[in-house]
Amino acid sequence: MIVIADSSALVALSICECLPMLDVLFTEVKVPQEVYDEVCIAGKPESQVLSAYLQGKIYKTDAGVFIEKADGLGKGELAAISLYKQLSADLLLIDDARARKVAYLNNLEVMGSLGVLLLAKQKGLIKVIKPCINRLRSSDIFISESLLEKILAIANESFV
Repeated sequence: MIVIADSSALVALSICECLPMLDVLFTEVKVPQEVYDEVCIAGKPESQVLSAYLQGKIYKTDAGVFIEKADGLGKGELAAISLYKQLSADLLLIDDARARKVAYLNNLEVMGSLGVLLLAKQKGLIKVIKPCINRLRSSDIFISESLLEKILAIANESFV
């Protein structure tokens, strides 16, 4: 299974110390150069970890790939969707709500970082996701409390 990852999901999974799970869950993880450039800026949170993890996973995108309703997306999001289409990938890892909407409109299969955590728990790679959610809560990443409650309920873990 070929998975294309965007910045938002990569940063969230890095904060959770769960990047290596991607290589266990999926056959190939790839990112466009634009996403690598976004997450590996010196001094940016998680940049060193992401730079090391993404070695050998960086691909150039074809600028000619058409993306329907792409107005308002950032370079990395556009490149991730473009690379998905270019490589006929199986899954796009992305957390940004607007980018997810565009991905759905373009008939892409989408999963967010919280979906990866749930899948990792289902596959027995982690026993609980609550510690990961607590790391995300204490970071600069915004995830609504209602979504976090829903994810914990799906994982059969308590919110408290």
